[in-house]
Amino acid sequence: MFRPKIPTMPTPTGHFTPPAVVEPTAVVPSIQTPPVAPPAPAPSRPVVQLTPGTVLAVVGGGTAVVLVVGAVLVSMLLAVAITGVSVAVVAVVLRSLLASETKRR
Repeated sequence: MFRPKIPTMPTPTGHFTPPAVVEPTAVVPSIQTPPVAPPAPAPSRPVVQLTPGTVLAVVGGGTAVVLVVGAVLVSMLLAVAITGVSVAVVAVVLRSLLASETKRR
């Protein structure tokens, strides 16, 4: 049931021609000419000219991105810290409640 069924190779039918015999040929070395170096391509786009206004805009945009990413990371760190403190407070309260309950018995 779990043994694979291997297909049988079909036998050729019809007209069969034997493969042609390929005769080896002699290799004749020829003089190799070095390839000609292509000329340097012309720049396809103009060179960007940085004016003081564009530099100021790029610096301002980069500063804004850094400030936003920093604020997001600090808020995530603050959320993790607040969660950790609240879990620790809950653990202390539960420990205190369980300890006082065992003292009553």
